[in-house]
Amino acid sequence: MYRVTIDREACDGVFACLTRDQRFVEDDDGLATFDADGGTIERTDETVVGTFEDERVADAKQAAAACPFDAITVEAVEGEP
Repeated sequence: MYRVTIDREACDGVFACLTRDQRFVEDDDGLATFDADGGTIERTDETVVGTFEDERVADAKQAAAACPFDAITVEAVEGEP
């Protein structure tokens, strides 16, 4: 299980993440968010946090690495590999 966090204040709508991981989509404000594809999504004004339990962590990490504003972080959920 892993968590992907989008910092909405840092996101500038470049969308390099969308080409690396299909779960990332554009929201109504022109910023990155998630398609709820198999995960739990929590949204606030400052962040969007997706918690996923699948084999696509490498895609999420590629999306985070592609973000020129470091607006995306990927971390293992405590107690999980």
